[in-house]
Amino acid sequence: MLAVGGSWLCDAGAGKHLRCHRFCDPFQLSECPAGPEKSWCRVMALKLIQRCPLLGQIGIQRYPAVGPVCTTRLLSFSSQGLPLCVACLCTSAIQRQCSKKLQSACGIRSLTTIVKEPTFVASSSVGLHRDSGPRFRLTQLHRPTAAEEQAFQQRLGSCSSSRQVFTLLRTVEIISDTMAAAALHRVADLEQEGNSLKDPTVLEKDTIRALCFQLEQDSGRLTDAGLVSALLACTRLFLDPWSTLMVRLVSESQERLDRGQMSVGQLCTLGQAMLAVGGPGCMMLEQVMEQIQKQEPAKWSLADLIAAYRFLQGGVGEYGKFRNLLNAMHTHAVRVTSRMDPPAVSGLLSALVTLNQTQAMPLVINLCKQAVRHVPHFTDEELTIVLGALMHFGHSDHYFVEAMERYVPTMAFTSHPETVTKVAQFFGRRNILSPTVFDAVAESFVYRADDYSTSQVARQIMALGKLGYLPPNAGEVFRKVETILRTRFSHFQPRTLLNLLHSCTLVERFPVNFVSKVFSSYFLQQLQEQGTGMDRIVLAQLTQLYMTLKLECPFYEGPRLLPKYRVKSFLMSGRSLETPVDAHLYNSVKNGLVDLLGARSYFGSKVLTPYCYTLDVEIKLDEEGYVLPASHIDEVYKRIALCIDGQKRFTTNTRQLLGKEAIKQRHLRLLGYEVVQIPYYEFEKLQNKTSVVEYLHQRIFPHTYRLSW
Repeated sequence: MLAVGGSWLCDAGAGKHLRCHRFCDPFQLSECPAGPEKSWCRVMALKLIQRCPLLGQIGIQRYPAVGPVCTTRLLSFSSQGLPLCVACLCTSAIQRQCSKKLQSACGIRSLTTIVKEPTFVASSSVGLHRDSGPRFRLTQLHRPTAAEEQAFQQRLGSCSSSRQVFTLLRTVEIISDTMAAAALHRVADLEQEGNSLKDPTVLEKDTIRALCFQLEQDSGRLTDAGLVSALLACTRLFLDPWSTLMVRLVSESQERLDRGQMSVGQLCTLGQAMLAVGGPGCMMLEQVMEQIQKQEPAKWSLADLIAAYRFLQGGVGEYGKFRNLLNAMHTHAVRVTSRMDPPAVSGLLSALVTLNQTQAMPLVINLCKQAVRHVPHFTDEELTIVLGALMHFGHSDHYFVEAMERYVPTMAFTSHPETVTKVAQFFGRRNILSPTVFDAVAESFVYRADDYSTSQVARQIMALGKLGYLPPNAGEVFRKVETILRTRFSHFQPRTLLNLLHSCTLVERFPVNFVSKVFSSYFLQQLQEQGTGMDRIVLAQLTQLYMTLKLECPFYEGPRLLPKYRVKSFLMSGRSLETPVDAHLYNSVKNGLVDLLGARSYFGSKVLTPYCYTLDVEIKLDEEGYVLPASHIDEVYKRIALCIDGQKRFTTNTRQLLGKEAIKQRHLRLLGYEVVQIPYYEFEKLQNKTSVVEYLHQRIFPHTYRLSW
C-alpha cells in the first residue's frame, strides 16, 4: 500500500506496515525482504520522487539488478502475488532508451551510461561495493588543516587527466569531505563532454568507486559544504539519480535544508544540483529559492554573492524572474567589485550576459575597471568571456584598452585561437583602431591561421575590414587568406564566406576568383537556406560586392548578380552599409551652405543615387562652373558630393574613416562625383557664421572667388 503523503510506504507482509522514520513513527527495518539498509533507501527514493516530480513523469526502463535486491517493478506484484516495496528501484541500475550498458566485474553492480536528453538528467548509475578497491576515511574529528587542504587543491588543479587524479587520491589516506567532493569535481572537469562523459568507464575505476562508497556510508556525517558539493559533483558526472549514493545525498540534503541553517553559497550549490536532478519544477529548488530570498544580499560574503550569480545563471533567474533579488545583488556587487579576482570578474560578467541585465551598467563599468588589473592574469577562457561581455553591453574603457595593448603582443602567438579572435572582434566592434593590437594579431595570423576555424579566420579579417586598417604585413596576411580560401572553400558557411569576402573589399583586396563563386545559383540557394535567409544586409553585401567588381576590377568577366538580388539603397535601419549623417552637424553645415550659395534651392539633401549610395548633400554645376538648382536635370556637367562625416564615421580613437565609409567615397569618385569631405573635427573648430562660410567656400570651391549676397 502506497500513501501519497509518505506515511505508509509498503506492505512487507500480512498486516505488517512499514512506516517512514523521517516522517512518522519508528518502524522495523527488518520487515522488508531486502534488509534494513535497502529499506531505508526505499524510503528515501519515495521522498526523492515526491520532491522532484520531473523524475516520476519519465518513462524508465528497468534492468535486472545484481545483488541481493528486490527484482520487481514499482507498484507491481511478485510471482507469489505479494505486493512489493515502492522504492526497490533505488538500488537497481536504470537505463533509458538508446543506452549502452557496461557490465562490471561479477558481484559488483553495473554501470549504465546514457545520452542525456533535455527532460532527463541521469546518464549513468554507479554501483558500489563494500570490497571495491582502495578505502578512504572521511574524517570530521581531525580534519586536514587549511594549508593541507589548499596544497591538495593545488595538486588537484594541476592534474591533467583522471588517472592523475586517482594517483593523487591514492597518496592520501585521510581526506575531508570537501576534498573528496573537489576530487569528483576535477574528474568531471576533465571528463565532461557536452551532455555525457568522454570515457564513461572512468566511473568503474576502483578509486572513484571507493570514494563514492565512503560518501554513501558517511552521508549523515558530512558537513553541509561537503554534502552539497558532493551532490553537485555527482550530477556533473551524470550519476543515476536513483542510485543509492544519489538517494542518500539528496535525502540528507533535504533534511539539512529543512533545518534552514545552510549558508547562501551552500544553498546555491544545492540548487544547482537539484536543477540538474529534478529540473525547474523540483520542490527542493523552490525551497532553496525561498530561503535565499529571505536573506539580505548586502550581508553576503563575496563568495556567496558569486555563487548566487552562478546559480541564477544556470537557468533559475531567466525570463525576468527574481528581479528584486537581482537588483539587490547588483547594488551589493558594485560595492565589493574591488575585491574580485579574475575568476570572479569573468564569472560575474558571464552571468550578467546570460541574465541579460542591461539595467546593471554601473556594475558592468565597475567590473571593467577591475578587469584592468587582471588583464595579464586572466586565463584564455576568462579573457574571452570578459571581452564577449563588454561587446554585449557595448562598453569599453580607456584604461582597459591600454592594458590590452600592453598584453596582446605577448599572447597573440600562444593564446587559444578563440581568445585571439575575440580580441580582434572586441576592438573591431568598439571601433577602436589600435595598430599595436592589430599588428600583433596580423603577425600571428600568418603563422597560426592554418589552425584557425573558418569562423575565426573570417572574424579576424572582418575586424580589419570594419576599421579599414591594413597592417604592415598585409601582403602576407591576404596571401594566407587566399590559401585558406583555396584549400578550405567548401568548409565555410555561406554567410561566413560572404562576410569574409565583403570585408576584403573594404580594404581594397579583391579575391576575384572566389567572388565569382558567390554569384552562382548554387551558392545563392545555400545562402537563402541558411539562418534567416536573404535578409536586407545580405542582399546589400552582395550588391556592394558586385558593384566593387564592376568599378574596381574592370577585367572581371564572371557571373553577374541577378537584379532580383540587388538592393536600391545601402542606407537602412539597424545594421547598414552606410552611417546616417549626424543631424546636428548636418544642420550647421546646411545653414552655412545657404549663406554661401544664396538660397536653399541650390543644393539637395540626402539624395539617393542610382548606385545605392545616399549623398548627404549634392551640388550641381554647369559646364562653366555655375551652381544649378538642385531640381535641374539637364546640362549638369559636374556633381559635387559633400560627405558630412560625424564622429560615428570614424574610429573612436583616431581620425581614420571606417571601412564602409572609405569604400563609399572611393566608389563615388569612380562614379564621377567630386567628393568633398567635411569632417567633424575641423568643422567644430569654427567659431562664427563668417568662419563657417569661409571654410565651406575653401572646401567646395577652392579655386574661385566667393561672391557676397
